[in-house]
Amino acid sequence: MTVELTNTDGSAPSTSAQGTSGEPTNGVQVPIVQDVTEAIKPLLKQPEQSGYPASSISLVQRHIDEPRELRVAVIGAGMSGTLAGILLPVKVPNIKLTIFEKNADVGGTWFENRYPGVRCDVPAHVYQTSFDPNVNWTEQFAQGPEIRSYWQGLARKYDVYKYLKPSHRVDELRWDETKSVWNVKVQNLNTGETFTQEFDFVLTAIGRFNAWRLPDYPGIKDFKGLLRHASNWDPEFDPTGKRVAVIGNGASGIQLVSNIQKRVQHLDHYARNKTWVAASFAGDETSITPIPISPELRESFKDPNEYVKYRKELEAKYWRGFASWLKGSELNDKAREEFIEIVKKRLAKKPELINSIIPDFSPHCRRLTPGPGYFEAITEDNVDYIQTRIKRFTETGIETTDGKHREVDAVFCATGANVDMVPPFGIWANGKDLSQLWRQDGEYGFPYTYWGVATPGFPNLGFIHGPHGSGRSGTVPHGMEVQIAFYARLLRKVGREGIRTMQPSRRAADEFLDYSDAFFATTVLSESCSSWYNGGRPGGRIHGLWPGSAAQQTVVYRHPRWEDWDYEYLLAGAGNRFAWYFGVGSTRKEEDPEADITPYIRDPATVDLRDVHESWWDLP
Repeated sequence: MTVELTNTDGSAPSTSAQGTSGEPTNGVQVPIVQDVTEAIKPLLKQPEQSGYPASSISLVQRHIDEPRELRVAVIGAGMSGTLAGILLPVKVPNIKLTIFEKNADVGGTWFENRYPGVRCDVPAHVYQTSFDPNVNWTEQFAQGPEIRSYWQGLARKYDVYKYLKPSHRVDELRWDETKSVWNVKVQNLNTGETFTQEFDFVLTAIGRFNAWRLPDYPGIKDFKGLLRHASNWDPEFDPTGKRVAVIGNGASGIQLVSNIQKRVQHLDHYARNKTWVAASFAGDETSITPIPISPELRESFKDPNEYVKYRKELEAKYWRGFASWLKGSELNDKAREEFIEIVKKRLAKKPELINSIIPDFSPHCRRLTPGPGYFEAITEDNVDYIQTRIKRFTETGIETTDGKHREVDAVFCATGANVDMVPPFGIWANGKDLSQLWRQDGEYGFPYTYWGVATPGFPNLGFIHGPHGSGRSGTVPHGMEVQIAFYARLLRKVGREGIRTMQPSRRAADEFLDYSDAFFATTVLSESCSSWYNGGRPGGRIHGLWPGSAAQQTVVYRHPRWEDWDYEYLLAGAGNRFAWYFGVGSTRKEEDPEADITPYIRDPATVDLRDVHESWWDLP
């Protein structure tokens, strides 16, 4: 483009006054520009060097509110697995959830245990979720079928079945360090097919008493009668008029003895260990016969406010009495006196059994077992209460170490399950198998964890309601919900921040172990008794319970210490933990004109200042 300049009066400028002689006109020399485009080119170029610092990374084209997809496997669909199937999909955006269950349906221990008299020993209105209670329980202490129906109903209501693979048994987990994924080996029990599937994160929800096993007495395979574990009850078997042996005096053994004693011809009850049998938990006395919930009370539950009031009063009792399991506490001494009186009163027909029943350890060293009808049953003439150790099985019965042989038609072993909490399948990472590390003769010799939720050396692996999974107080469902909410926080963190792997540090796990040992030393649990708290080893390290109350555990899980974890990031090569996390520097939501971008603005009358931009205080 050519530009011609003129004077203000329209006349052409004098060339002699400008450019020719080089002398200024009116004191100012004005250059004549012939081509503007060429003249401005230097001005349009980027400076060769900027004063702003250069970065070594480029922005990742994603928004901070767009978490990556996480493939999560939950192993087990008992209570904890079912709760995970309800809560995780609504709490973890972009989760791709799969639940493997070896049984044909959900329910766990309540699906498997069908022996006569199986019921919950705490009130039904306590043994349920916090968010979807059943106001129509028919009995105060619900029987197994009603509990099973409740949990299966929840699974249907919240569409858990769309994530569930029933009759699929997990046989092995193996960590792929190169890809940072778990290879989960699964067998379809209906077809026999075996396959392996990749997951970013695995949560075990295998339960505490799910892997039942028969004892390994000599000759047990030679027995010709009916031999079953209590958790594998034969529904076709009628004990009426039979000679029956029940081995074990834990919860299932006590319930079984109480319920079949009147029907059998003779009952041999093998009870090697002494145990405290209570009248109730928290003052709610059980009964061998159903305690129906009155129609009037059930009718009152139609008023939500009345039901909430009833439930809060009932459940609050289970959060109290923490001091009862501390050594030398007044509550523990009082419990001993009360339980001894119960023994003396109910064994009045056979007072010679009293010294055989009362343990030499404190109440709560083992889990208390309410036993309605149990003492009355073992004093009947058709029952032999046997504390002599079993020597061997024969084709027709059981021989004890004193040489006495007792013939029976059927033997039911109420001998517990995997109380050591060792996984029933191999879990391999970094050349080590967790199931071997945790065995009594393994490198650790007990379930070594951080907070009971994970363990060093095994990234992206968690345990729902496993070691240290529940507090000594509170309720089982609440404890599971709180722990699943913890994993929801963890998975949101992984998906949102671009974390490839995370695992607790060894130092943090060691310090948790040190605290646990110090705490349990102050409790009666550290006395010399055998229980599932210590893996069946008297005086062994406690790993079955949280080192503190359930209320304290809730506070801990609600406020994770993320600084106790070691991390690897998706963009590890970039060396910047924020590159993937922050993305382009904005949210997708703010670009959506239909989205509510000001959810924090609400009716001032409904605002609790403690809740402003957080909710941290509503704890037990």
